[in-house]
Amino acid sequence: MMPINDGKKSGPKFIFVTGGVVSGLGKGITAASLGRLLKCRGLKVTSQKLDPYMNIDPGTMSPFQHGEVFVTDDGAETDLDLGHYERFIDENLGKYSNLTSGRVYWNVLTKERNGDYLGQTVQIIPHVTNEIKDFILKNAEDADIGIVEIGGTIGDIESQPFLEAIRQLALEVGRRNCLFIHVCLVPYISGSDEFKSKPTQHSVKELMSVGIHPDIIVARCDKEIPDEIRKKISLFCNVSPDCVINNTTCKSLYEVPLMLHDQNMDDVVCRELGIEKAADYSGLSDWSKMVERIHAREGEIQVALVGKYIKLHDSYLSIVESLNHASFIVGKNVKIKWVDSDSVTDQTAEEIFKDCAGIILPGGFGQRGIEGMISSCRYARSHKIPYFGICLGMQIAVIEFARSILGLSDANSREFDETCTHTVIDLMKNQEGVIMGGTMRLGSYPCKVLEGTKLHKAYKDTLINERHRHRYEFNNEYREAMQKAGLVISGTSPDGSLVESVEVEGQFHVGVQFHPEFKSRPNKASPLFVEFLKACL
Repeated sequence: MMPINDGKKSGPKFIFVTGGVVSGLGKGITAASLGRLLKCRGLKVTSQKLDPYMNIDPGTMSPFQHGEVFVTDDGAETDLDLGHYERFIDENLGKYSNLTSGRVYWNVLTKERNGDYLGQTVQIIPHVTNEIKDFILKNAEDADIGIVEIGGTIGDIESQPFLEAIRQLALEVGRRNCLFIHVCLVPYISGSDEFKSKPTQHSVKELMSVGIHPDIIVARCDKEIPDEIRKKISLFCNVSPDCVINNTTCKSLYEVPLMLHDQNMDDVVCRELGIEKAADYSGLSDWSKMVERIHAREGEIQVALVGKYIKLHDSYLSIVESLNHASFIVGKNVKIKWVDSDSVTDQTAEEIFKDCAGIILPGGFGQRGIEGMISSCRYARSHKIPYFGICLGMQIAVIEFARSILGLSDANSREFDETCTHTVIDLMKNQEGVIMGGTMRLGSYPCKVLEGTKLHKAYKDTLINERHRHRYEFNNEYREAMQKAGLVISGTSPDGSLVESVEVEGQFHVGVQFHPEFKSRPNKASPLFVEFLKACL
């Protein structure tokens, strides 16, 4: 354990963000927006999410339940909130940026089996809480500020070890080096035209029962909260009036940093943490201009997103945001037509896609809905509608090309049909026989780009790095035949052994094995998404 200090300790300061009353209030967006504001003040910021669930990571969780899995440069499969953090603070996060209860207990029990505790009785305190604190400290080693969001809601039984850990950490690094922000709901009752502060009061009381007193309360409401309600929260929750921040619903997520800045939240945070660093708001000025571009968009492009998990749109969160980022560049609003791949056949495709300017096929796993994706790809190619395939979407493009152009009617991926004659997509040799969970090709890998291709036009470079999350690859036994038939291999691994990107000449029909959506930023849109929307126009 770290020694208790007097609050003058050099090193990172910590901001802990908790939530109360109900889930889904926007703790992640609040944390990410604050990170953007602090970065604009010249501070080096990193972010972290502590998730109470018992899975080791989200990698094997159902997209219908959890949403997308966000992948970092170093190959960690993480919670989708990390995508928000990266998009707002424009910093690449890593394996220490997401910690689950499952990972904590796995690490603790592994150490116990290895004898690391020298025969001690292993307990929640200190062993589990120490593991959590170590993760928090490692993630913030090179930062001025470590922003840590605790998942779930105050009162959840599974969150208790995390709350105890951050309570201890505040004592150990000095209370002046830690700040607690509590995000909670202030409901508006339309029948009586009243805002109710009681849920916030109860939530703060619950937080204080575990030894944590919030320094700042972020009051979440669809409407602006009157001053008298903010003063009431200040009085009953024992925080300064300017430490009650109003967080209302904005037209765009990217307006939230400006809304918080207008209420001097970053000034309050710096004051409470004793930070005297001069503000440099050039970055915030650029952010303001970006928001102006968001509101200046005119007209609309409708794009079909053909997926297997469309019942939960968060399953494709980074793709949706990347389309939005690109729309800021082209100046048009993007309307997504959500298409369940099970509904598409060669017969229904015409009716489904007749009002769409482009078709995008995202990643996914398993056999369900694959034939519908192949029909979608075939319709796009044969009707020269812009097509953008990502990960599975690239593999679908290869399968469809093999069937329609090479005449290999049973061409498929080994993932979907182990007995087919032509496995144009096959298992990587080093993946045979491995168990599920963290065993795919994960993280950032280099890609050599062929000049004169759509890929080269987008990136304007011959060597790029993008993130991956897949287990199957293009089967090189079919590479020569497909190239002779007109399939362009526009990107490969530097040694040429792995196909990273394919295209069809004469149209925007591009498939990439990697996930460009993970590195797209609102002020640095992914170039492939920009080129896709330009083709749709």
